[in-house]
Amino acid sequence: MDASIIVTYRCPMRCKMCNIWANPTKQEEELKPEEYKKLPQCNAINVTGGEPFVRDDLEEIIKILRTKTKRIVISSSGYFDDRVIALFKKYPDLGIRISIEGLSQKNDDLRGRPGGFDKGLKTLLKLREMGVKDIGFGCTVSNNNSDDMLNLYLLAKELNMQFATAAFHNSFYFHKNDNKITNLDEVENNFKTLIEKLFKEKSPKSWARAYFNYGLINYIHGNKRLLPCEAGTENFFIDPFGRVLPCNGMEENIWFDSFGNIKDVQNFDEIWHSEKADKIREAVRNCKKNCWMIGTASPVIKKYPMEPGKWILKNKLRSLCGKPLCLDLPERCENCQKVVHTISDEKEIKEEGK
Repeated sequence: MDASIIVTYRCPMRCKMCNIWANPTKQEEELKPEEYKKLPQCNAINVTGGEPFVRDDLEEIIKILRTKTKRIVISSSGYFDDRVIALFKKYPDLGIRISIEGLSQKNDDLRGRPGGFDKGLKTLLKLREMGVKDIGFGCTVSNNNSDDMLNLYLLAKELNMQFATAAFHNSFYFHKNDNKITNLDEVENNFKTLIEKLFKEKSPKSWARAYFNYGLINYIHGNKRLLPCEAGTENFFIDPFGRVLPCNGMEENIWFDSFGNIKDVQNFDEIWHSEKADKIREAVRNCKKNCWMIGTASPVIKKYPMEPGKWILKNKLRSLCGKPLCLDLPERCENCQKVVHTISDEKEIKEEGK
């Protein structure tokens, strides 16, 4: 499984697309480091917030999480640059993604802190100078920064850093219910430009990211997910209070539930294999939100590689031949109508194999 550990809801930023900062946790309410010893072994762990580096005991948490996985990536604003550098001097094998929403002025406007772009970029450059390899930045696309997304991609490529994308959305996690992309054509075209650039790269990882961004186009149009959601099966979240959640995309006005609280059990399996867990997984299967976030999309892209692989191969060949990519969404393209059946068949084959 993959895990996302939300260590705090405290945050120094004032992002327009997120109201975590207006709903902070109290330090004494947050899960203590020793509670994380109950976690199972994981494929990868994302440490996120709020701003993880707000916590004075983050290093203690990291020490414990290092016994649970070989790969830890921290999501950060980069605001506490001295703390970031200090931690990575001790653990240079950690990964980090710093949130940057645009070039200097656009980023600082969206994230509500002057100088945020400069501080985030300087932190990344310092980490690169130190020899840290798993570094990069991520951009959450909203109504007025998709142009800057393309410039950030070029910047990341020049700096040989990772570049991740997301589209803003509503959830209990962000305390938002009015995030909606309204300039759909502009944002879609910029995502398509990004996909074209990704296919010109030599790395299969970039081609897989192209498929993820294709999923973002599909998501902002309100369509059914390209692949089934298996949140709470292939991954889980733990919030700062210790609740084990299937994902961070739930909305309380639609549905919200947790497997249980890690503070109330001696062993994680008590939560993960309970009757309550079965009910939550059933709720996930019936969820109408159709979210497309890397934390829940990545595991199923790996689990059901047939359809993504076919899409990637087709478009990589078209890119090599100088032909336009086939980026029509499934409901617009007759050839794509087979997707749901193919994925369903693949899922049945896997279940029979088990």
